[in-house]
Amino acid sequence: MIPVVKPFLPPIEEFHALVEGIWERQWLTNMGPLATELEGKLQKKLAVSNLLFVTNGTVALQMAIKALDLNGEIITTPFSFVATTSTIVWEGCTPVFVDIDKESLTIDVTKIEASITEKTVAILATHVYGNPCNVEAIDSIAKKYNLKVIYDGAHAFGVEYKGKSIFEYGDISTCSLHATKLYHTTEGGFIVTKDEALNIKLQRIRNFGIAGFDTFSDLGLNGKNSEMHAAMGIVNFKYIDAIHNKRKVLYETYTEGLKGFSAVQPVWREGATMNYPYFPLVLESEALLFKVKEALAKEDIYLRRYFYPSLASALPYLPKQMLEVTEDIAKRAICLPFYYDLEVKDVEKICSIMINL
Repeated sequence: MIPVVKPFLPPIEEFHALVEGIWERQWLTNMGPLATELEGKLQKKLAVSNLLFVTNGTVALQMAIKALDLNGEIITTPFSFVATTSTIVWEGCTPVFVDIDKESLTIDVTKIEASITEKTVAILATHVYGNPCNVEAIDSIAKKYNLKVIYDGAHAFGVEYKGKSIFEYGDISTCSLHATKLYHTTEGGFIVTKDEALNIKLQRIRNFGIAGFDTFSDLGLNGKNSEMHAAMGIVNFKYIDAIHNKRKVLYETYTEGLKGFSAVQPVWREGATMNYPYFPLVLESEALLFKVKEALAKEDIYLRRYFYPSLASALPYLPKQMLEVTEDIAKRAICLPFYYDLEVKDVEKICSIMINL
């Protein structure tokens, strides 16, 4: 079987070596030495101002909304994983969907201003498949209307835009380190802000809002991550470049092998580096999508409709909204198998099956 995703697993003895240290120290959580070490490694690797290692990418978004004291409408994208929207609802705010750009698949910045009301407090946009949003346009709109900006960079690990980390844009940026991401800590995530005071507030929110030994400063949650997850992150850290290079080869193999196929790839933001988190395609039609899916399944190969369906029309706890471009793209978008252990010959087989439909 060829699944659509598969986690990278390092040599087990390397993980065991760190786990033995955890057993000796008996320090399992509450920002132990491994979690602290990983936090520092990630901050240095990504060249960001401040970075907090947290439970997962969803908690990072919750913390971002809470730290910015948001209460009102948040403009967001319907083409993302459900956590982008559900987090807004969990935090007592109202998501306002704006359609996406049909080429980049990120939020359409030309449609944001029309959705701003007196209740709008922020923009929460997703770097879709790691592809950066139009951050300059979003920043300009945010300044014009005095809005906060949060970026969901769940897929954007390692991406740089115009010479600096994509996580340095916006008031707060978040990332997922879930097992299926190109770099992972089994479960995990991180949150980045350039604002030193905001970073201190986020640290307190991560730890129940505790400000001192017996004092509280903020409404917090338990956003800490464990030493076990940090151990996986530290071991995987040394393989980041190897993972990136292998994914680049697979991506280029797909691109070459599918030339002439009735599909297009999202247009990557000019000035941004690629991190190869997925291999997405927008097929010519939904009918072709079903045809591809069936042909691959016969060979025990699986794809994912990602993102499908549109969050604007599918969530039972929100009014249904039909956004033309999102509805169209969501019906035709797929991600093909893409992970470190995937072999070039497997990619060539997948391409052959699709080309010969």
